[in-house]
Amino acid sequence: MSVRVGLLQLRVDDSETVADRKTRVMELVSSVLSGRATGLKRVGAVGATHSLDVLVLPELWTVGAHNSAMMLAHPEPMDGELIADMCALARSSQTWIYAGSFPELDGSHRFNTTVVINDEGLVVGRYRKIHLFGFDFGEAAVLTAGPELVVIDSPLGATGSATCYDARFPELFRGLLDRGAESFVIPSGWPTARIDHWRTLLKARAIENLAWTLGCNQVGVQAGVELGGASLVIDPWGHVIAEAPADEECLLLAEIDLSLVTRSRDAFPALKDRKL
Repeated sequence: MSVRVGLLQLRVDDSETVADRKTRVMELVSSVLSGRATGLKRVGAVGATHSLDVLVLPELWTVGAHNSAMMLAHPEPMDGELIADMCALARSSQTWIYAGSFPELDGSHRFNTTVVINDEGLVVGRYRKIHLFGFDFGEAAVLTAGPELVVIDSPLGATGSATCYDARFPELFRGLLDRGAESFVIPSGWPTARIDHWRTLLKARAIENLAWTLGCNQVGVQAGVELGGASLVIDPWGHVIAEAPADEECLLLAEIDLSLVTRSRDAFPALKDRKL
């Protein structure tokens, strides 16, 4: 079975207000899903873009993944307008949307929350980032770590959720694998200074788990940190089948053969040799 995916690598700069970015990105998502995004660079290829099965957005795109002040100033409730609008777009286009992540407000806590919306416009998954970046500063200082691993059934098969810094913790991905994961979706705000780590870590997570791995990053400058782009689609053998440029907002396109997971695990049954 072939699944058509699009990773929307957004430009997220502090020079753009949160309100303006939300309006711009929602219009951009709408145009991508309707096949009208004529001014947006496309990298890779699938069939007609209006027939995407899955669209993925990056981490904390509303406020910037490195701007902790904006995380505090602009939280979003799960039942707010942003998620409602995303649900309406998913329903009207009959496309699954991994809506990136946003600073979710829940009582007195704020989480870095990824939302998954199915093609009927229903929220079917919510992952609160477990590993918060910053070493007691930044995100780690202003947000609350999530409590649990999340795997949902999607067009990508059993799909495990992770977010950015989580990629450095292979035990999280083993946990997702033990819950049946066949693919991983990783919205991110990964900086240019460590972009080689990004490629290496995502390839390692794909190879060691024999799973499709999709990483949607962003470009731009937030709180003085330059973001490195290079959104990736990696197959279960660790081959990069599509990669976005380092410095451009774009739509990365790829077709995924889900049967490759089973075929890879059967041909190279290393997972059966796990001792821990």
